[in-house]
Amino acid sequence: MVKIAVETRPERRAPAERPLSGLNAKALHAALDRALARADGPAGAHAIHELWMRGEMSANIERALGALWTVAADSIPDWLPMRHVERLPEIYDIALRFGRVAKGRSNIYLVLLDYADSRAGPHGLYVGMTRYTPAQRFDQHKAGIRAAGSVLRRGLEVLVGPTLHLQCLRRSDAAIIEERFAEVLRAAGFVVQGGH
Repeated sequence: MVKIAVETRPERRAPAERPLSGLNAKALHAALDRALARADGPAGAHAIHELWMRGEMSANIERALGALWTVAADSIPDWLPMRHVERLPEIYDIALRFGRVAKGRSNIYLVLLDYADSRAGPHGLYVGMTRYTPAQRFDQHKAGIRAAGSVLRRGLEVLVGPTLHLQCLRRSDAAIIEERFAEVLRAAGFVVQGGH
């Protein structure tokens, strides 16, 4: 008999899968407390993410993020934003409308933009496409290398989670997804840059 290994650790799953969605509120808060006590970044990230997706108050999300960064900074997955992002569940919902058609070397990425000083909402989004990792491309923008002015001046962080499934795309598919993704976000009322 051959045994097949089954992935039982929810912290290794993608955030869009929402591995803790079956927990009630009490169990979810207990999972977050356990993750903080163990300094377990991945488990804490999934607990915070699930709270976020359920519409937890921004102050509670900020408090949980601060606690997790204090105890587990080295192990927090890069898909967890470093600050509260208004309407993050909606960004995930929109991103999940798009999928990979054929494998390639292009990646779709989102950058959170700071518009607190000039627009009604605190944040905007930049939608881009690159052959680099999203983090590398963000660093290039911030260093002025083929930089979009909005990212250079206002870029806060890459929102990795919503676009994890939009990595390693064929270039022609990525170009279409980049444009349509930006259009759908704009139609939903987000302030969007990029999406050429």
